[in-house]
Amino acid sequence: MLPLSLVVLGCSIPCLAAITQGSFSVLSYNVAGLPEPLSSGSPSTNTPLISPLLGQFDIVQVQEDFNYHAALYASDNHSFRTSTSGPALFGSGLNTLSNFPFVDLQRIKWKDCFINEADCLTPKGFTFMRVKVADGAWVDIYNLHADAGSQTGDINARKSNLAQLAAFAQTWSVNMPIVIYGDTNSRYTRDNEALHSLLDGLNVQDVWIQVVRNGVEPLPGSPANACPSTFPSGTPQSQMIACETVDKMFIRSSAAVTLTSITITNENDAFLDSAGGPLSDHFPLSSVINWQLSSAIRLADSIGGANNDPFTDLSLAALGSVPRITSITLRGGNRLDSVSVTVQYTNGTTATATHGGQGGLPSTLALQSNEFITQAQICSGSHLSSTSVFFLRVTTNEGHTLSAGKSTSDCQTVTVPTDVGEAGKAWGLVGFWGRSGSEVERLGAIWGASY
Repeated sequence: MLPLSLVVLGCSIPCLAAITQGSFSVLSYNVAGLPEPLSSGSPSTNTPLISPLLGQFDIVQVQEDFNYHAALYASDNHSFRTSTSGPALFGSGLNTLSNFPFVDLQRIKWKDCFINEADCLTPKGFTFMRVKVADGAWVDIYNLHADAGSQTGDINARKSNLAQLAAFAQTWSVNMPIVIYGDTNSRYTRDNEALHSLLDGLNVQDVWIQVVRNGVEPLPGSPANACPSTFPSGTPQSQMIACETVDKMFIRSSAAVTLTSITITNENDAFLDSAGGPLSDHFPLSSVINWQLSSAIRLADSIGGANNDPFTDLSLAALGSVPRITSITLRGGNRLDSVSVTVQYTNGTTATATHGGQGGLPSTLALQSNEFITQAQICSGSHLSSTSVFFLRVTTNEGHTLSAGKSTSDCQTVTVPTDVGEAGKAWGLVGFWGRSGSEVERLGAIWGASY
């Protein structure tokens, strides 16, 4: 992590300093963890050797982590790690080891597979999680292992796989920064259409294409520039990264967080046994991703549970057009049933966003022309064996308040950033993000420099 500037933003009281830009490293590695002798590697011997090598990277995503999962984690010290979903035949083999906390972990099985490479014998798919890299810097991370093989059935299955991931992200990662990396089993020469499901469907960039090939993709139907199974000792990094692997990385920025990467590295030389042989049949790929918070729009932490569908009012705040709230309506009884904000843009147009259901009694606070919300208190509690939002109180710069629901012992208060916003404007509430159904299950503030 590279702290370049310090501010106070959207933090709980008492506020702590947080950085507004920095970087994190990622590693993608198919660890060939099928049970011997089905594995193409020697996982019983190599997995314990891989384990202590993972700690140098901030967010590691592995594929084929099946029957040697305990050995893979044994010498690793990442603070946040996913639990195994099971050995081969039962689990997806996808796991994440992170130096940063995450929420909303989901494991999604592919809808389509082709039996050629035994892909249908275990529930391969992708995972999703929302990672907190720093205060305000929430990034959606995807890990995947697509259908293998080169037959027509394999190619069609991969096309379906990547289209399925794109469709999921179009719902769950609306207006969020995205990093997707893992084993796509895809090459541009053979699977161009499948890869463009992500590139076009999500407006992501392939790090290898941008960094190594200056934005130029290999031509569909041309001979594959595949990497050899091993590199001779002393092979320069420029040669190791020039060939195309099926392990890929994609990134996308958002209005709240800008992501860039100018590095991609084949970590072959760091993952060799004592005889100089590779520890897996895939090369480990790494990248350093730089991030920077917007000076116009930021996310505070969200509070609550993990049920129902996601929502975000970032869609109300396109770059260069952050609105201001003119009124806020809350509905609540025993819990917070819904939140609704009406915003106005500089051209005078308005929009309203409502999240939750119709339960509880509504109450509305109309803001004056020089008034804006600077603080939100959110309380959560247990309801029907899950966590949801029980209470919300917002406070304006003029001291006016609006609340709904019932307070609990588990409350957090978040306040506006204190650094100068874009064009010298003050920070205030411009919307919310979280999850909701018939009630509000999770809630976080979105601050905008528009007042």
